[in-house]
Amino acid sequence: MRYMMLMIPKGYETAGPELDLPADAVAAMMKYNEELSAAGILVALEGLHPPSTGARVSFASGEPVVIDGPFIEAKEVVGGFWIIDVPTLADAIEWAKRCPGSPSETIEVRKIQEMDDYSDPVREVVEAHPAVLEKGIGNR
Repeated sequence: MRYMMLMIPKGYETAGPELDLPADAVAAMMKYNEELSAAGILVALEGLHPPSTGARVSFASGEPVVIDGPFIEAKEVVGGFWIIDVPTLADAIEWAKRCPGSPSETIEVRKIQEMDDYSDPVREVVEAHPAVLEKGIGNR
């Protein structure tokens, strides 16, 4: 089963557009990433720029409204993610616990939706879009 581990660094919600990462923290994280890869469970990983460099599109009014970052009301934001393929949530949690995160960081672990999670009518709708399936929706 695939799980996404979302890195939520405290303070990232108000960070400026510059990336000023401590080299020693990056080195520790690269070692962890290599462990995930060596274990054969790493599917993907990416770091994200702070919200100050992004935008949100809200549909609250029924029409799309673009809000440029930073997002004042944000209390937690995602700073990056890993996708791992492990048998259980407990396994994913064990890998998350091995991350060399700082005291200001949290990892949220979430199962990625798979075709087996969908009802038959939903599977029919999803399977009618092979180009999208190929890119990931229920892609297992």
